[in-house]
Amino acid sequence: MSDSEDSGSDPEEARRLTPPDPTEDEQFKPFEMVSGCQVYTEKNGKYLLAEVLGSQLRKDKTVYYVHYVMYNKRLDEWIDQDKIDFHRPVYPPRPQEKKEKKHKKKSKKKSGGEIRTKAQSKHDSLKEDEVDLDNLNVQGLIKESEKLSRQDELEKLRTGGSMMQSDVHATARMRNFNKVFIGNHEVEPWYFSPYPVEYTEDGVLYIDDFSLQYFSSKKQFERFRTKSTLRHPPGNEIYRDDYVSFFEIDGKKQRTWCRNLCLLSKLFLDHKTLYYDVDPFLFYCMTRRDEFGYHLVGYFSKEKESADNYNVACILTLPQYQRHGYGKLLIQFSYELSKKEGKLGSPEKPLSDLGLLSYRAYWTETIVNLLMEGSISDISIDEISQITSMTTTDILHTLQTLSMLKYYKGQHIICITDQVIVAYEKLQKKKRHLLDPSKLVWKPPVFTAAQLRFGW
Repeated sequence: MSDSEDSGSDPEEARRLTPPDPTEDEQFKPFEMVSGCQVYTEKNGKYLLAEVLGSQLRKDKTVYYVHYVMYNKRLDEWIDQDKIDFHRPVYPPRPQEKKEKKHKKKSKKKSGGEIRTKAQSKHDSLKEDEVDLDNLNVQGLIKESEKLSRQDELEKLRTGGSMMQSDVHATARMRNFNKVFIGNHEVEPWYFSPYPVEYTEDGVLYIDDFSLQYFSSKKQFERFRTKSTLRHPPGNEIYRDDYVSFFEIDGKKQRTWCRNLCLLSKLFLDHKTLYYDVDPFLFYCMTRRDEFGYHLVGYFSKEKESADNYNVACILTLPQYQRHGYGKLLIQFSYELSKKEGKLGSPEKPLSDLGLLSYRAYWTETIVNLLMEGSISDISIDEISQITSMTTTDILHTLQTLSMLKYYKGQHIICITDQVIVAYEKLQKKKRHLLDPSKLVWKPPVFTAAQLRFGW
């Protein structure tokens, strides 16, 4: 999702987006601003409509946490009172609408039959076991009969995140840090993370990038770094090449470290809800090496036993390493583990907005390379699935996105289009690092029933 959201609001809110001319006299006072009201605030030389989500007294000064209407939640921030234009109107909070309870019906989806690059049938009607391409649910979306209104959907995405499983207190909507220092990197967090409240007073957090221990004081942080001897994630190194290394960490054996990792990732993942109960998960951490140690670049978590055969529960590349291709390496590694397990894998649904973009890019690159470089001229969806360990749903979604599925003589076939050839040529020109499966030293872990009982 871009910084600006889709403008699907009602006409009244759309009208408010254009600021009216200011008046000479103030139209309201600070005490009239309550949670949920909308005011006009100055940002980068422009006046934007913003919803006030809360306020705090910091150093004898009141600051307000605002969400810019029709902009992505990542831009929510604390602002001083002098950023608010009191010479333009204030709009009171909207009355809460009563929400009707909807009973969701579960439907059983039939798996699809083979789709080949050559027509194999002359039947004009769909077979019973053929995939319904119009109802692919790669994102785990709500069905048409269960859809929320546009307003409710925007509100849910903005305030709760795409994977929130329960209602969250209003304070969780407000980002609680302005700056985070991770090792030698300074980053700006995107979302709220439930660190202890005593660490949030100054809005600055210091995190050691080896132990992931956190501090509110720079002096404490520097003192800890001089004494700490940990120089890599506390697990087994299962992959190493000249570019990256991967470590496997058991959440049950390294609870503190994994909880700290989840708290850190919550700063950049709006949809993440789990940060305390880490026992049922394995964590696969990607690092870069230098003379000081193995620095965390990103990670993904994976359930020890997934009922839905998900090969990734949560995935993140830290902001200071984004846009360098590390996300694709994380995704590739998750599929290499699936190949070792002899299983098909897919990430937990629904994906976040950035997660879907990353996976779609990986799926596209993998399938295009396979079709363009493969020696098999007649290949089915099931065969692509077995080679790549990707699910047929993810493969069909990607082929549809690339407009590579055509209906011919009662059969869907895969067509390599000019657009795909151009995309393949661009990929060949890019210098990108790929993992070497032969350097993966790993056996799928086997857990007993006692080990899978997670109690306290």
